Amino acid sequence: MRTLPQLELADARRVAAAARARAEAEGWAVVIAIVDEGGHLMFLERADATQKGSVRVAQEKARTALLFKRPTKALEDAIASGKLQMLDLPGATPIEGGLPLLVDGHPVGAIGVSGVLSSQDGQIAAAGVAAL
Repeated sequence: MRTLPQLELADARRVAAAARARAEAEGWAVVIAIVDEGGHLMFLERADATQKGSVRVAQEKARTALLFKRPTKALEDAIASGKLQMLDLPGATPIEGGLPLLVDGHPVGAIGVSGVLSSQDGQIAAAGVAAL
């Protein structure tokens, strides 16, 4: 039996801290959600003044990135190119801002960010991924 890497709380906090630093540097108020390899919430942070709806959106972006093993922007781009059937994918939130967290190519979790323009959410999520 293989032992696969797992995301630990310290890892989730490090990813979120890097994402938060990017958001704060830009003056963006966002929600940052980190889920584990099962899609379960490990860490959530909502900056002051962030709309409350972004709490759920950030979590769903993270779960989508995990379930589909790709950035949520890939699904958004597919829809924008005319593949409207992607809108019917169960459990998919096809809005940029969700990225899988990979260790040695194995998905250990994901980050989702919501609160500003989706392209800005994606930049913040990418800063978090870089910290892993």
